[in-house]
Amino acid sequence: DVQLQASGGGLVQAGGSLRLSCVASGLIFDDYAIAWFRQGPGKERERVSCIFISDGTTFYADSVKGRFAISSDSAKNTVYLQMDSLKPEDTAVYYCAAGNFSAYGYWGQGTLVTVSS
Repeated sequence: DVQLQASGGGLVQAGGSLRLSCVASGLIFDDYAIAWFRQGPGKERERVSCIFISDGTTFYADSVKGRFAISSDSAKNTVYLQMDSLKPEDTAVYYCAAGNFSAYGYWGQGTLVTVSS
């Protein structure tokens, strides 16, 4: 079975940092694009960032460019999302997902990030 385990969420003050982790199992890690999505209260789900594991190509939503950084460690089947300069509007449940950039067939459980003002 494919499993994606997201962790690292928490409560942080505005301007602070958090690092999310997504550990994947049951799939050939290098064959996938791994993305982080988020859904804030009353908001639609948004793809925040994505990385192609095979070549490290990355994508960022305009809302997080310059503040968030995605990376991967193939030895650990793990993708990280470093989130700096956090804002209250970054408050959301963050999910990791595996797919081919356009479509994601595997999803992890969410991890809650709360940014206080």
